[in-house]
Amino acid sequence: MNIAFLINQTHKEETIFTTTLLAFKAHKRRHTVFYIGLADFTYHNEHNIGAHCRVVESSENIDNQESFLQIVRKKEKQYIDASQMDVLWIRYDPVVDMINRPWAPPTALQFAQLIKRQGTWVINDPDKLVEATNKLYLEYFPKQIRPKTMITRSYEDVVNFLDKQDYQIILKPLTGSGGKNVFLVKKDERHNLKQTVEVIIRDGYLLAQEYLPEAANGDIRFFLLDGEPIQIDGKYACVNRVQQKGDIRSNIHQGGRAQHAHIDDTILATISQVAEKLKEDGMYFVGLDIVGDKIMEINVFSPGALNLASKLNNVDYADIVLDKIEKQLEKQKK
Repeated sequence: MNIAFLINQTHKEETIFTTTLLAFKAHKRRHTVFYIGLADFTYHNEHNIGAHCRVVESSENIDNQESFLQIVRKKEKQYIDASQMDVLWIRYDPVVDMINRPWAPPTALQFAQLIKRQGTWVINDPDKLVEATNKLYLEYFPKQIRPKTMITRSYEDVVNFLDKQDYQIILKPLTGSGGKNVFLVKKDERHNLKQTVEVIIRDGYLLAQEYLPEAANGDIRFFLLDGEPIQIDGKYACVNRVQQKGDIRSNIHQGGRAQHAHIDDTILATISQVAEKLKEDGMYFVGLDIVGDKIMEINVFSPGALNLASKLNNVDYADIVLDKIEKQLEKQKK
């Protein structure tokens, strides 16, 4: 198959990224891989839409992910019509371009919608991704699996929300990723609260959440594929992301570390309450961030850490993902 990966920009990709893992594994399966940046699309007419891609042919011999990414970066772009793409996999982070190229993510998503209408299978469904461009998407799911949450740009609203909590709250941008501008505010320590709120709302809305005591043990990144947990021999594709001492953020590239996650019936019951809607929404590949019996975030654009889950459990989850995509695509073509 011809599989296209829609990313922010090639030079911002890294060897350890889940996208690189999936693209390299697809190449090793003798699929042709296209890399498309957010600014690479072209619309000629309703029947002629495509992108200027960096193409890795199925015949090329590449040994590892590092070499693969180096080769991708050296490729000259060539125009590929969307009709040649069997799968377009959306793997960009909207936040990366929020400041310098705010036009890029929404426009690329519109192109993905048009390409879907031409018959290409787009992962995840771009029509529903429009509803999921920030953390507000979580509010579409059952109340019992969500932490107490408020979204605002008002300092007074934040103060009132804090007053109603038992001890402390988390403040972070509504549109954000990677642990940037995430703050823990204690009920009896408010001397910097106004400045903290101002820092966050400078770039948009603020999200306030109750602090869950279980968060002291980090969070669990848990992967779903077509509404089902990814697992091999009873080993779920997940990692327990544990924060550094003195830090509330468990994001791996903010210094958090990954360790084996224990999955119990409580976590599986929590996941079961969101799985059906995610499948109905066409959210084919999803990463859930779980603390206790609550889902803190639903990652539907470019969830990462699949490589870490594979290493911790000594299995290859990427192959499971690509197996299912190949079978699904074959079924669709019939």
